[in-house]
Amino acid sequence: MASSRKKVVTNQPLEQTKDVAPRNAPVQGRSKMRSKQIIDVTGELLERVGLDDLNTILIAKEVGISIGSLYHYFPNKHAILYAMAMRWLEEIEAVLNEFETWSIETMALDELVSKMLNTNLKVYKKQKAILTLVQAMFSVPELRQLDYQHDELVIRKMAQVFKRMGIPHHLKERERLARVYLETTHAMFLVVVNQKGERAKRTLNDLSLMIKTLLNTYLNDESNHN
Repeated sequence: MASSRKKVVTNQPLEQTKDVAPRNAPVQGRSKMRSKQIIDVTGELLERVGLDDLNTILIAKEVGISIGSLYHYFPNKHAILYAMAMRWLEEIEAVLNEFETWSIETMALDELVSKMLNTNLKVYKKQKAILTLVQAMFSVPELRQLDYQHDELVIRKMAQVFKRMGIPHHLKERERLARVYLETTHAMFLVVVNQKGERAKRTLNDLSLMIKTLLNTYLNDESNHN
């Protein structure tokens, strides 16, 4: 997610705009299952046809329901993509919250970086058409809010991790470092998920080396606290 664009700083929970809000929030188990099915099928279609050729008629046909039934759940395709992105961000947040339960203060740098990267990468691998979804979060106006929220969430959480690691710098500097971490890991995760076998392993090892080198520099530098 390009660091050159303007960021919206927010610590508020993930929100949903009116244009992409579901028609009816699923309450009953059957409705929840149908909503999940629509989102899952949309992810599969994204992998096959891409964002431009995706439409609600195709989604309804693949799910096996009428277009009217689909609109009972979601008003348009962007609403489905929004729900998909929301679910992915909730999983990212869950991973970052999991970091908080670790004994970060006592973990060796190699162990911590490896564990963080592998745990985070699982969320990227789990999400269908992750590259297309991320591109949509940046390019589709209705989804751009989630792009901003993703970045600010990761930056805020990782700045806290860095503090617990013993990086003594001021909050603003830790947030700047967290943005470097975000941009690097996010870009490389999107590469790794599209690679296989030994190639993916080597790329992940390269990412790990980059992050360890970066953080080790700051762990050994107590001269700049600004």
